[in-house]
Amino acid sequence: MKMGTTPPKHYSTVMSEHPKLNRALQALGKALREEGPLDEKTAQLIQMAAAAGIRSEGSVHSHAKRALAAGATPEEIRHALFLLITTIGFPTVMAALSWVNDVMKKKR
Repeated sequence: MKMGTTPPKHYSTVMSEHPKLNRALQALGKALREEGPLDEKTAQLIQMAAAAGIRSEGSVHSHAKRALAAGATPEEIRHALFLLITTIGFPTVMAALSWVNDVMKKKR
């Protein structure tokens, strides 16, 4: 988990109960980020979009927070989701936007 973000309690509990899994996931995430030329903001927007596509509310929350921490603006986050309408559908994007709005409200 990236510094500066607070993970959900369930995630923290599972990771503390399974430290080997936690270390392996952290190492994999680090290796994936270092593997290519994408910056952190772009990587988080991509991961948020993928989370929206699988309707994972918690992951959309998490990656929206991380995208903001990496310098994304609320407009960039919303635009990344709008771009998905023709791919994953209007209702799915509207759900993801509502989850992003949860994050934006807490940020204020």
